[in-house]
Amino acid sequence: MASPIEQAIRQICEEKGLAYESVIDAIQAALAAAYRKDFGDKNQNIEVEFDTETAKSKVYDVKTVVEDVDLEEMERLEAERKQRTEDLAKQIEEAREKGESLPAISIDEEVGPRFNPKTEIMLSQAQILKMGSVSGDIIRSELAEPEEFGRMAAMTAKQVITQKLREAEREVVFNEYKEHEGEILNGTVQRREGRVILVDLGRTTGVMRAEDQNPNERYNPGDRIKVFVKQVGLTTRGPEILLSRTVEEMVSKLFMVEIPEVMDGLVEIKGIAREAGSRSKVAVFTDDDSIDPIGACIGQRGSRIQTIIAELGGEKVDIVEWSEEPKVFITNSLSPAKINTVEVDQELTSASVVVDSDQLSLAIGKGGQNVRLAAKLTGWKINISGAEEEVADEAKVDAEAVVAEGEASEVAEEAVPEAVESVDAVVDEKEAEVVAEKRAEEAPAEVGEPAAEEKAEEAESKE
Repeated sequence: MASPIEQAIRQICEEKGLAYESVIDAIQAALAAAYRKDFGDKNQNIEVEFDTETAKSKVYDVKTVVEDVDLEEMERLEAERKQRTEDLAKQIEEAREKGESLPAISIDEEVGPRFNPKTEIMLSQAQILKMGSVSGDIIRSELAEPEEFGRMAAMTAKQVITQKLREAEREVVFNEYKEHEGEILNGTVQRREGRVILVDLGRTTGVMRAEDQNPNERYNPGDRIKVFVKQVGLTTRGPEILLSRTVEEMVSKLFMVEIPEVMDGLVEIKGIAREAGSRSKVAVFTDDDSIDPIGACIGQRGSRIQTIIAELGGEKVDIVEWSEEPKVFITNSLSPAKINTVEVDQELTSASVVVDSDQLSLAIGKGGQNVRLAAKLTGWKINISGAEEEVADEAKVDAEAVVAEGEASEVAEEAVPEAVESVDAVVDEKEAEVVAEKRAEEAPAEVGEPAAEEKAEEAESKE
């Protein structure tokens, strides 16, 4: 049957998820610190072996055997190194006071004997402790075990155990989530701190920064969400787990989770272009002629793609078929717009696309989103123009002909009434001339009679 101490240690291991050896190492380090606090010497390298069955410990001074060195020579060289360092510091200080620039400085130390009395022992001294010792051997000298430690030593041991256990727990958590880096995990929104969202992942808390949050989503405490593990790092405060819901890899992982053909490798995702919260384009490909890659991703009645859209907060997802031929791939990437022609320039990696006038706005998309995502997905610069621009000159000529014909018709219509009026005027004038001639012929007779009367009257007056 295990001793009470061993049972307590194993209970701690189960609660914290730690290895049994890690807890034993923490206890031994704590006992070594306590011994050093009350009974140790500065030149002693203390190690403790703890027996969980008997609750007894053995203390050792552990040193490595090195070649003999001249202590006087070593002290002289050390003094010279110290003096050079002080002189160099003085020169730097004087240069700063004068405002002079500091050139690059390198310290070339002479290779001399090195000896650390805390962890090393000279060969001559090691021969006294253990005959036949050679350079590189480890000598463990057992020290007297104290009957009890003082209060300060006990507090030191407690702090060391707590710190070591915390470090071991952080390392376990780090290793666990480091394996999940680049995967999707389920989490619960814990709280908001400024623009940062803290997500409970179970054994630890992840951080979702503002740039990693979907702009169309609201995260309330208690909401369960899927998050992509973007990066896992180890800091002095423990493991730091960065989460995201905006990266393109999240769309890829959701496709793998929801679509068996993608998980099995039958359908391959060739590329993803995403504007988080708005729209994504996914290029898929398969070598199996019996599989429709787009239909496999959409699912029966759109069940598969609808699940992915729901996980992305209602973000639209366009699935296009990948092709090695740039023209075909560019045409597919601009769906749902219908493309007339595509001309590519391999050197400039640019493409000129012509669409009908009624498809132009659909190909460009709202705010240029469709063509922008297509360019990002294909890696080509795409220029879109309408079909009417190519036939602009012909349309202009036809329009001018129509306008000219219309103007001629209008002029003719206006000219007809004027011509009729002119003919009427000529006819009237001719009639007037005929009447005048007839009147002229009759005029002498009529005029003559009055003249004869006047002559008769003149004659009578003369008589």
